[in-house]
Amino acid sequence: MRDPSFLVRAASGTIFLVFGAAKFVNHPAEVESFETYGLPSPDSFVYLIGVLEMVGGTLLLIGLATRLAALVLGADMVGAIVVSGIGEREAISLTLAPALLLAMLYLLWRGPGRRSLDARIRRRSQLSTSGL
Repeated sequence: MRDPSFLVRAASGTIFLVFGAAKFVNHPAEVESFETYGLPSPDSFVYLIGVLEMVGGTLLLIGLATRLAALVLGADMVGAIVVSGIGEREAISLTLAPALLLAMLYLLWRGPGRRSLDARIRRRSQLSTSGL
């Protein structure tokens, strides 16, 4: 039987990792984009968002603190949609960001799925509290 949450976590986690890494690899270009958004300290903001997306993407991939990561990354996507999508009409923020927001809402609703560290920790905790 398939685990849809695993598929959502794997796909979205990979996307967040790639886009987060780009904020370091292509830092000057990312800063230039962030400057057009009117955000304070674009250089620092790019690093902050890069770390958030890489850590969040990693947590999604391994299925640890999944709902918390989905909440934070969902907020990140709302920011992307509003600031660069609506504000600057950037195509990726009007297409991919809403899709990722929906994926994060799905994970908030359904949870990490069976194939996750969250589920493994929960199973282990239930075994230890039941005396087995």
